[in-house]
Amino acid sequence: QQMADPEFNTAVEDPAYSKSGPRVLFDEAHNNFHTVDGRYKPFVELLINDGYRVIRNRVPFTKVSLDSFKVLIIANALGGEDMDDESADKPAFTDIECDVVRDWVRGGGSLLLIADHAPFGGAAENLAKRFDVDMSKGFTYDEKNSAEGNPSFIIYSRENKLLLQHPITEGRRASERINSVMSFTGQSLVGPKDTHSVLKLS
Repeated sequence: QQMADPEFNTAVEDPAYSKSGPRVLFDEAHNNFHTVDGRYKPFVELLINDGYRVIRNRVPFTKVSLDSFKVLIIANALGGEDMDDESADKPAFTDIECDVVRDWVRGGGSLLLIADHAPFGGAAENLAKRFDVDMSKGFTYDEKNSAEGNPSFIIYSRENKLLLQHPITEGRRASERINSVMSFTGQSLVGPKDTHSVLKLS
């Protein structure tokens, strides 16, 4: 069973925002596998300690519901109540919601859309397509660059050249620099021509 690491250190030595940080809407209205108090609790605590104001969302996306937020986080939405349901890979969002989120991003909003291995890619596919992102909707393996015995636990590092230079990986200073990342089973993505990749498949 997947669970959050309750001992993960979420302290932030130098928060990005000391007060009145950006309002972040964390989606829990689409059968999300990850929630504020559940498997993504350490991530949410990290955001809060960095000065962001996190509010959970429990209603469909509308222009009004997104209007006062700078960031929208959607983590593993599902078309059914459980990932084992037959409808799990069906669209989690209506076409109207997809259009609303696309227009909100065009207006300056920032979207963090997380969709792990199947069935999550299928559930988020219609929203991803609004941003010209194609989801493989399966499972991604790399036997050469993975943890021993777990080909879906892919290791991206500066050494194997799969971890790319990006403000996210470089950080604001040397102490924030990331040198390796290990994924815990996921899918592969193809973005538009101007995509800036962080984790590159071999």
